[in-house]
Amino acid sequence: MADRDAYVELSRAQWGELRRNTPMTLTEAELEELRGVDDPIDLAEVTDIYLPLTRLLNLHFTGARQRGAAVSTFLGDDAAPPPYILGIAGSVAVGKSTTARLLHTLLARWPEHPRVDLITTDSFLYPNAILAERDIMHRKGFPESYDRRALVKFVADVKRGRSEVHAPVYSHLEYDVVPGARQVVKSPDILIVEGLNVLQPAPPTALAVNDYFDFSIYVDARVEDIRGWYVDRFHKLRRTAFSDPKSYFRHIAELSEDEATVFARNVWRDINERNLVENIAPTRGRAGLILQKGPDHSIRRIRLRRV
Repeated sequence: MADRDAYVELSRAQWGELRRNTPMTLTEAELEELRGVDDPIDLAEVTDIYLPLTRLLNLHFTGARQRGAAVSTFLGDDAAPPPYILGIAGSVAVGKSTTARLLHTLLARWPEHPRVDLITTDSFLYPNAILAERDIMHRKGFPESYDRRALVKFVADVKRGRSEVHAPVYSHLEYDVVPGARQVVKSPDILIVEGLNVLQPAPPTALAVNDYFDFSIYVDARVEDIRGWYVDRFHKLRRTAFSDPKSYFRHIAELSEDEATVFARNVWRDINERNLVENIAPTRGRAGLILQKGPDHSIRRIRLRRV
């Protein structure tokens, strides 16, 4: 649970007023490409929520750069400021991927940080063969299903300013890490790290990926609302991506509507809701900002950490 005393809570209207003169740089056509499968976000939400958020992040980015320059001055070197790292967490089907893609696009259009990269922690899931060997395929998405050390090393290398850092590539279609494929990150001004468990604390004596974050966002909603969004998204995928012959879930496309609903609800109950309640939601209070969604998927309230 988030410590409410540590946050200032703002309504959508109050938050929207903090946009000031932040320009809209996104078109309806571009937003259509950024939307998730079942995320009805519109330009009004971009204006009310994401433009004030990009203003906040730009101010925060500038402050981080100034702190980095102060350290360099103290040390008497001319090292470049370290990249700014933003973490985005939340449940399956809550819309965190849409949030990450939107911020990736909007932040890259600020003149101060033209190079913005986005990485998802799905890339650091263990391959299915390893999950099967460890008998944890049914816990895919739980903390133990990720190569935590590889993820932390990747983010640490980016933060240290390495000129080129490689990450694995995950295919949602094939539901597995793609052998030999790599995503290359080259000295970004900002790196966005999006995933279920990015706010998880580290084991004793170890570092967590969020130890390298400059700021973090948690996308939140009631469990019953997310459950409904998950089932709706599942049906849309069943009619589209799941019907692809290469899809890991192609057998699901052959289920009837009722059979698919039962299947989706069972997966949600046994895997995704359990992971949310046990592992993801408890990290909410570690976030710098909480975006609270209503039943219609729109963001209703915002909590900004003050202490």
